[in-house]
Amino acid sequence: MDEFGQIFSTFGVTLPKFIAQVILFVTVYFILSRYAFGPVLAMLNERRRRIEEGQQNAEKIKRQLAEAELRYQEILRKANDDAGKLLEEARLSSDLHSQKASQQAIKDAEEIIHRAQETIELERGKMVSDVKKELIGLVVDTTAKVTGKVLTADDQKRLSDETARQLAA
Repeated sequence: MDEFGQIFSTFGVTLPKFIAQVILFVTVYFILSRYAFGPVLAMLNERRRRIEEGQQNAEKIKRQLAEAELRYQEILRKANDDAGKLLEEARLSSDLHSQKASQQAIKDAEEIIHRAQETIELERGKMVSDVKKELIGLVVDTTAKVTGKVLTADDQKRLSDETARQLAA
């Protein structure tokens, strides 16, 4: 025990100062843990939750895009089936009608196919555009939430342009 006393005296540590420093340390630790550490941890947990929410939204958008692609394929398949049926009917009627009537039926069938394909392309473009717009909005909202500040119009435009470029790639 005498060795500790000698070490304490060598470093200039006295029992009253040591006890005061321990009390001061415990007080500062209690105050920081109550008023600083708790709110900081709560803020970090909230940010983690927001990031996970943003990732879930991104996955949801990917699923919606995949579903839209499936609907597009189904519409295209149906249009091709319908076009095939129309062409078959035109071939059957060509046996019954003159050459001129047969040519008119084929021409009509091809026009229907062309219009169906144009309609499909327009719908697909609209769906992709809508999904991109929603994704860009989610990216801007998520970025604003994650950074914890209000984004200016220039920040929003920059994020929108960057997201659009990445989606196009």
